[in-house]
Amino acid sequence: MGETLNIPPEETPRHVAIIMDGNGRWALSRGKPRLAGHRAGTENLRRIIRASADFNVEYLTIYAFSTENWRRPPAEVQGLMHIMEDVIDRELNELNDEGVRLRHLGRLDKLAPKLRKKVRHAVELTKENNRLNLNIAFNYGGRDEIVYAVQNIIRAGVKADDVTVEMMSNYLFTAGMPDPDLIIRTSGELRTSNFLIWQSAYSEWYITPTYWPDFDREEYAKALKTFGQRDRRYGGIDEKYYE
Repeated sequence: MGETLNIPPEETPRHVAIIMDGNGRWALSRGKPRLAGHRAGTENLRRIIRASADFNVEYLTIYAFSTENWRRPPAEVQGLMHIMEDVIDRELNELNDEGVRLRHLGRLDKLAPKLRKKVRHAVELTKENNRLNLNIAFNYGGRDEIVYAVQNIIRAGVKADDVTVEMMSNYLFTAGMPDPDLIIRTSGELRTSNFLIWQSAYSEWYITPTYWPDFDREEYAKALKTFGQRDRRYGGIDEKYYE
């Protein structure tokens, strides 16, 4: 199964989220078109999914396409849609056989009907799997998610005084999941990019200058080991500081 981590189970993140950044720059640095970088990033995702299962991560969320990515050149947007469709066609059966449960985060309404149908089929086919929960944030934005949740709370007729943090969480795309313990961003950028704004309130961040296509199993293991060394206090203070 590959490398095992010398991290106690209680220090292994249940939920890892990744901003897979740097595909375009990876390609341009090699004299290739940007879409070549996105395809290389997709190939790398296959490796990281399997590493996540090996490392006993329960939930993996990947930021595949944001609500802001529609502003990119039409040819690149169309290419990303084709890549998403191709990934489902090529990988779905194997992921299902390996016990991976797929879940879509975001809105499906802007996607082409054919791709929308394939996403729904992938979610339905894998819904009973439990080895790894793979969340694909596609046409996803953190602000849009919060707006969507508030709209549905209002539609449900909930009174303002009855709205709670727990209720809000149950109306998000990630309802029923633990918040991410660790968020990894590749390519060295220091911004959240509208990703899991609500859910990341107490997440640990790991930033690496490595471009996503080069973020391999060893880099991933390093990120997880670093997480295991963090002191997470959630706004409180460890008892040792009272001594």
